[in-house]
Amino acid sequence: MKKLIFILSLSLLACTDGTTPELTENASTVAPKKTDKIQVLNVGFFHFGTTSDATKVDFDENNAKEQEEVRELSKLLSQFKPTIICLEYTPEIDDKINEAYQNFLKNPDKLDTEYGELGMVGYDVARINGLKKVYGIDNYIGYNYSVGDFIENSPELTNAIDAETYLEITNNPLKEHPELDALNKNFDSLSLLEKIKLTNHPVMLDYSLNTNADKLFYVGIDDNFVGADQAALFYQRNMRIFSNLNRIKMKKADRVLIIMGSAHTAMLREFINRSPKFEMVNTLDYLN
Repeated sequence: MKKLIFILSLSLLACTDGTTPELTENASTVAPKKTDKIQVLNVGFFHFGTTSDATKVDFDENNAKEQEEVRELSKLLSQFKPTIICLEYTPEIDDKINEAYQNFLKNPDKLDTEYGELGMVGYDVARINGLKKVYGIDNYIGYNYSVGDFIENSPELTNAIDAETYLEITNNPLKEHPELDALNKNFDSLSLLEKIKLTNHPVMLDYSLNTNADKLFYVGIDDNFVGADQAALFYQRNMRIFSNLNRIKMKKADRVLIIMGSAHTAMLREFINRSPKFEMVNTLDYLN
């Protein structure tokens, strides 16, 4: 019953904001390709294993029940029939990642948990679709997404730009979407599929961008741009990720699955939407 309520609530939101079709639509009913652009399924994830992210999700990658949920999720994503799978690792370690993928293919009954969602989902979807390798498109640039919190917690410092908006985004980011806010506050109690559905809702992708970067546009000391400068590093990282995507040789008939952290997914969504090369399919169509 909880799962049904979850699906219905998101479906209603999707219909009212005009951004997504109903979540109950099956992948088999997805409209056929209308252009000659390369089709992209751009899916945001939380990190299954160890992460340096500020928020850690309660997920045990070695738990049998959760591994079963991962398998079911992989089957759903495989309906897209990707010919290229791009994962959140840097191209410099491509040989290492693909060696692990080849080892997984020798014993596919056991999911590879070493690389979190990249191996557990990425490898399994690649296996199901008979792919010989996966591709890394990440690029690492460190930045301080906590600079605003540091200023707010330092009595000797004052946010000279817009502390009110910064704190509103920090403390009440989903105030205009109470249904999503309630689900997000109970994120750990959701099934894996429900978590991924929620993560990929358009409002939640916007939320991810706000909390990871855009709220820093409201932060500065005196006449400097300390917040914007840190956010720019995050934008730069994602621009490089998109450039790495474009390094991969593709044909018009290719179908690209991208699996990354949700903030990267949200940023790539912006680039892909404006691209003359790619056309992004609706992620939620493949999560039912």
